[in-house]
Amino acid sequence: MRRVVITGLGVVSPIGFGKDDYWSALTEGRNGVDNITLFDTEGHTAKIAAEVRNFDVGPWFDKKEARRTDRVIHFAIPAADMAIKDSGLDLGSIDPNLFGVYIGSGEGGITTTYENYGIMHEKGPSRVSPFFVPMMLSNMPAAYVAMYFGAKGPNMAVVTACSTATHCMGEAAYAIIREDADIMVVGGVEAAITPIAIAGFANMKALSTRNDDPKRASRPFDLDRDGFVMGEGAGILVFEELEHAKKRGAHIYAEVTGYGNTCDAYHITAPDPEGSGSIRAMNNALKKAGWNPEQVDLYNAHGTSTPLNDKTETVAIRKVFGSYAEKLPVHSTKSMLGHCLGAAGALETIASILAIERGVIHPTINYDTPDPDCALSIVANAAIERKVDRALINNAGFGGHNGVLAIERFKG
Repeated sequence: MRRVVITGLGVVSPIGFGKDDYWSALTEGRNGVDNITLFDTEGHTAKIAAEVRNFDVGPWFDKKEARRTDRVIHFAIPAADMAIKDSGLDLGSIDPNLFGVYIGSGEGGITTTYENYGIMHEKGPSRVSPFFVPMMLSNMPAAYVAMYFGAKGPNMAVVTACSTATHCMGEAAYAIIREDADIMVVGGVEAAITPIAIAGFANMKALSTRNDDPKRASRPFDLDRDGFVMGEGAGILVFEELEHAKKRGAHIYAEVTGYGNTCDAYHITAPDPEGSGSIRAMNNALKKAGWNPEQVDLYNAHGTSTPLNDKTETVAIRKVFGSYAEKLPVHSTKSMLGHCLGAAGALETIASILAIERGVIHPTINYDTPDPDCALSIVANAAIERKVDRALINNAGFGGHNGVLAIERFKG
């Protein structure tokens, strides 16, 4: 069977741009959560988020093109460019028909949707932008990246809420395995910090309202957690067929060895309290990777900081790993990034890849009071040095979607 390796990483995040800045921020425990500046929060119960600040899209978009594209595209193209450059690919020497893109977004161009609804309401339908539809569609990040880099192979935008990026990565690996492509640009992107999205999540009691202390608001697995904090950004990776990568002398970060994809079939927003779907997804990924649970060195949790998710995820972890759950290092990247929705899985996978490469596990910050219902070996508040050969990344989305990716150190 064809093997799939990871050869490029690209990041646009609330705590850093590019893999090295991102990694430094993660290991330092740098926090990206602060007061929202993208809109006036008057009247909102949740006034905090993890925004991408001070990011210049000028190198990738002229002013005219920037106006015609949603913020979600402004994150996708730069992150993809970083990943491709990091991979060392010479795009002029590859077969474009075997070069594909699977990039998803949970909310798509929601900024464009919100703004154009306001325009139509105030000024009439004739004033709606002719670019409205292509600006708001969730498939447009994948389409724009393909056009920007000339990728004519498989192209798809999986949309499964907060498991979007993980499903994009898993399905992209299969595209390479079944010989539809040799190279896939994969991941997720999100730019949903808008008045309507914040209000919607807040009104369903999903968001933290720790507005007076934003730096301590995202606190996965902590007893005093009160909801997630919305984040934004893009995580993009280059997946490549092993022999193709070896032939060109590519640097190989890690290998994709397992993938699980299941559904709770339980509730539109709440996870199955027994964790059954997550358990099956983890077991499926472990089986495909050929690992015993005790061989996992790092578990990157969905870890949203909501009361239900963290408790249910703990149930699933303890079921899958048994007594080993007391030793397995568990951390949540969302403690620093907030919850980047459709981009979360990719940003968390990049964190796990860098843990494998650099022998450091980043902390879960704001873990002050252990929750008895979340009794796990949390990597708390400070990074630890630890050899990591195998990592499991877990994500779950509204609708009961579960995605799990297994990655391991490349062994040649």
